[in-house]
Amino acid sequence: MELPARVGKYELEEFLGGGMSHVYRARDTVIGRTVAIKILTEAGCQDAEAKARFLAEARMAGNISHDNIISIYDFGEDEKQHPFMVMEFLRGEDLRHAIKNGHTGDIRSKLRLALQVARALEYIHTQKIVHRDIKPENIHVNGAGVVKLMDFGIAKTEGLAMTRAGFVLGTPYYMAPEQVTGQNITEQVDVYAFGVLLFELLTGAKPIAGDTVERIFYSILNEPLKLEPLYQAGVPQGVCDLVAKCTNKNPADRPQGFAPVCAELEQMIATPDAATVMMPDRRDPVPQAPPWPPAQAPQGLPGPQALVPQPGASSRGWLIPAMAAAVLVFGAGLYFALRPHAAEPAAVVPAAPAPAAAAKTISTSTGDMILIPAGEFEFGETKHQVPLPAFYIDKTEVSNAAYAEFCKASGRPLPKGFSENKPDYPVVNVTILDAHAFAKWAGKRLPIAKEWEKAARGEDGRAFPWGNQNDPARANVGTHKPQPVSSHPEGASPYGALQMVGNVWELIEQLSPPSDEAVENFRIKLNPAPRADEPWYQVRGESFDDPLAQNVIWDSTTVPARWTAPNIGFRCAKDAHP
Repeated sequence: MELPARVGKYELEEFLGGGMSHVYRARDTVIGRTVAIKILTEAGCQDAEAKARFLAEARMAGNISHDNIISIYDFGEDEKQHPFMVMEFLRGEDLRHAIKNGHTGDIRSKLRLALQVARALEYIHTQKIVHRDIKPENIHVNGAGVVKLMDFGIAKTEGLAMTRAGFVLGTPYYMAPEQVTGQNITEQVDVYAFGVLLFELLTGAKPIAGDTVERIFYSILNEPLKLEPLYQAGVPQGVCDLVAKCTNKNPADRPQGFAPVCAELEQMIATPDAATVMMPDRRDPVPQAPPWPPAQAPQGLPGPQALVPQPGASSRGWLIPAMAAAVLVFGAGLYFALRPHAAEPAAVVPAAPAPAAAAKTISTSTGDMILIPAGEFEFGETKHQVPLPAFYIDKTEVSNAAYAEFCKASGRPLPKGFSENKPDYPVVNVTILDAHAFAKWAGKRLPIAKEWEKAARGEDGRAFPWGNQNDPARANVGTHKPQPVSSHPEGASPYGALQMVGNVWELIEQLSPPSDEAVENFRIKLNPAPRADEPWYQVRGESFDDPLAQNVIWDSTTVPARWTAPNIGFRCAKDAHP
């Protein structure tokens, strides 16, 4: 297809590859989002089974929503009646290239990648879907280490049977024995493939070698998996045991599903095997040999200190000063015990007063603030645990009324297009410097990214302030006009913060380097044109112009520090115990 080309509202910009279907990088011309479009070719349309699989993949993947699974946004047919699906555009590399390029990190980092794959597989199994083609090429890793499971082209759902008799589907190296022999396929084939994948992730090599499919299949069916490469790579025993269990030839002897696999990986990540330091035996003045040469001691662990006698000293010479010290200590103790004491009152040290418990809500001249208690919460797309001290955040976005008071007191001009007749609406058209000035005047500050996200989603890693239900009615999204800051109480966060999603984007105290695409987008909007090396800040939470996105609670975009817009405002925070 000659580019640029148009498929519905999508403008195709770059051909990315493909076989029976072609994949393009494209732009959604309505909302400006970069997407990937997969279009079934003419040859694919002529193959009834290929077309059926394409349609089944679109329906199946389109009903899946998980942080570690690629998102399907849209589906349709082009003007030639070729079916297409619109997918999340992923930046980064597949796991095959990440392994090859050495981008998977240390053992703990590798286990974190494996855990995300396991969580994705655990989720699709709850949806009665068996992937059947787990391999590094079907797992994408972005620059932040976030995993996305892809390609449901040969996945099997309950009640769906499109496999020809005697025809085997899958990639040979990762196929379970029952998959090779064409027996009943269950979710246990994904457990087996995951074990092979984990082996390769940890060692950089496949556990099975073979030049032909027949030789590979013979090894899968008849030869035990050799774990020696795992031991040579320094993989902890518990991880080796997990690989062995997952790749057991009998499906009944593998972990039953991914819940136990995830539990084991989580425990291994939290409590990795640590080296044991052997200290010298104190009963023997001659030190024992250290367990490793000092030059090879693990980083961050001190090596054992050798107790070396001084040259010319007897091996028992240390007894003389030790006995003398003991006599002095005994004599001093006897003196203080027997000497007469004056009847003096005992000194009383007053106990430090316990800090007063922070109030759950405080009233300020610019609106109420709610307490976000101290503790860990699940942060970001990967939901990793992050600790935060207690802090307060504004219950609502800063209103026009509050900002007008600030401008009156400070002599600052009102923002462009300020609506004086809408005092309870969010103030907009403000820069990050305006927000800083307001916060300082109000005795507050702007929240950082972690604070904003915890206030929005609580501790449990929910997808939206109100829970995990994608319910646009609970937020002011897609309406193309703002609403009062106290609207949508039904969409409040677990702590009671309103409009954390929708209404207006919120500026936060988070410098964030822009992508090349962001710089290019703002080039026609700002004069002089923005540069990548000038300050750019994050905005969070979407606005009234946007549809409710699945990643709204943890995702962000960046704007130049001098940018203003009618759909960008802010809210403030302050420490609970300054």
